[in-house]
Order: sequence, then structure tokens, then C-alpha cells
Amino acid sequence: MSNWENNIRKVVPYVPGEQPKGNNLIKLNTNENPYGPSPKVKEKALAADALRLYPDPAASDLVAAIAKYHGLSEDRVFVGVGSDDVLAMSFMTFFNSDKPILFPDITYSFYDVWADMLRIPYETLPVNDAFEIVPEDYNKQNGGIVFPNPNAPTGIYMPLASVREIVSKNPDVIVIVDEAYIDFGGESALSMIDEFENLLVVRTFSKSRSMAGLRIGYAMGNPVLIKYLNDVKYSYNSYTMNRPSIELGVLSIQDDAYFKETVEKVIHTRERFSAGLKELGFTVLPSSTNFVFASHKKVPARELFTGARERGVIVRYFDKPRIDNFLRISIGTDEEMDTCLAVLKELL
Repeated sequence: MSNWENNIRKVVPYVPGEQPKGNNLIKLNTNENPYGPSPKVKEKALAADALRLYPDPAASDLVAAIAKYHGLSEDRVFVGVGSDDVLAMSFMTFFNSDKPILFPDITYSFYDVWADMLRIPYETLPVNDAFEIVPEDYNKQNGGIVFPNPNAPTGIYMPLASVREIVSKNPDVIVIVDEAYIDFGGESALSMIDEFENLLVVRTFSKSRSMAGLRIGYAMGNPVLIKYLNDVKYSYNSYTMNRPSIELGVLSIQDDAYFKETVEKVIHTRERFSAGLKELGFTVLPSSTNFVFASHKKVPARELFTGARERGVIVRYFDKPRIDNFLRISIGTDEEMDTCLAVLKELL
């Protein structure tokens, strides 16, 4: 190894779901919404000449729209380039103790990547045999806590009383609740940010608002937390949000009727698809998300994943301990899910 390589920060990167090329594939591996963004977003004509100008570094219009939607003051909202950007910024800002941060052993696989990259010590706590987060396990010395609710890739929602237990027993550290999928089921922890000054709630436009391609995420918490996040952002990259994302994000969050309509479609299809999987002999974990996590006792998940891929249906397979016999299947349209069921039935 050359001497200069000794000073390189080396990490094992996060591996996102496959983004295949081709028009004849049914893509059910990255939890995208099949219905597209609000018609208001589609109809908006953007002034190309404005792209020569820097965007508003504070993304003020988008912050104001999000704050109004959630009934918050604007100093309680922080926006970033997708919830991944918001979470990474939060790791940089709030997790600076010599004590380990805590998160589940089966969870969003970017958490340990950020921790390794930023040299943050961490400890993973096992979910139970039902793949549920165990709140009492988080009542120990730590430098911060982060977990999704509902969890990913399991799709399991933790009741708000359990979230409260974790936050209330850790008043000296920041607790981040990653609510990327909360719109598809469960009660948000947002109702507790007035009660707990150490709570940060993170959301995204990528799933329920069908805008994964524009990369819009946001955090909500008390004004002190939001100020610290902005301080780090302005010290790192002031212009994180581009003009189209700001303008189209405002239109998206203003169209509440369309948002609720498409979320209900996804939920209805999820329940119908889950029932179909069970008829084929799958074990399906209870999902509060826009995907399901399922295993079959007779046919290994890896074989089903490969066979479905060969037949033009792409799902997600995780070659990891405890979940290596599960498939994570995103919810598409009714027609796409019927095709998925037919393919799985053929493979079985």
C-alpha cells in the first residue's frame, strides 16, 4: 500500500436496490410509489432561465409549506436532499459522544455505514423473535439512538407508547425516529416534539409522495435542534436543495387530497397482496409500510428472488443473518402485484 493510502477514510458503502434498465421489468425492490406525484407537480412549468441562479439556501418556501402542513412554526423544520441527507447531517450534528449510539440489528442498513464513515461508535440491539424492537433494551448508557418506525426492512410498526418509553428514558441524548413509511400505517411521534426536546422526527417525500427522483427529506424537532442542524449544513454545503425540488415540493405537500388517495390505494393493494402471499404458503410479517416482508418454509428466498428476476419481476433479497430467507416486496399497482403473485406461484 502506498503511504498516501494510509490517510484515506475507508468504509464499506451502503448498497442501494438495483436500478435496472429495460421497459419489460416489474420493479418491486426499492419501495417507490407506483402512482406518480401530484398532478400539480406534473403540470408545473419551470423557468429554465432561473436555473442559472443559486437556489434559496434556506429553502424557505418549502420549509414554510411543510411547517404549515404539520401545524408547526418554521423554526421547527429542517429540509435536505432526501431523508438520507437529513439523517447523515443529523449523525454529524448530534452523535459526537464517546459512548455508542444504539439502533436495531435488523434495520435500515445505512445507519452502520454512516457510523463507520463518521467514526461514531455504535451498538446494534437485537429485535425479538417476532422482529419487534424491544424498548427496554434501549435503557442503557449511549451516545444517541436512531430507529425507523415502521422499521425497515421488516415493515413492523412500534406503538407510540413504546417510542415514548425509549425517548423518556434517554433525556440526555438525541433520539431520532426515522418515519420514512409512517404515512402507510401507525401514529407519528411528531405529537411528542413539544414534550421532548431531545426528539427529532425525520420524514421523506420519496415514498408516500412519489418524489424519490427529486430527493426531498425533512426533520422536525424543537428550534434548538433545528438551529444546530442548519449550522452544520451551512458549514458543509449551503445550497443543498435545488430550485425544482423546492418549487415542486411545495406543490406536492399542498395537494393533500391526491396524497391521501394514493396512500389509500397502496394500503389496499398491500393488504390484498399479503392475503395472496399467505394463500401460497408464505409467512408475511405485519406491514405498516409500502412493502411486505415474507418468507416461504419450503422454497429458499434466494431461489425465489433469482427465479422472479429471470421472469422480469425484481424484488429485494438481503443476504444477512436472521433475514436471509425473506423477500422484501414493494407494493406496485394491482396489476403488477397480480403478476408478482402469478410468478411466485409458478416458482413454488
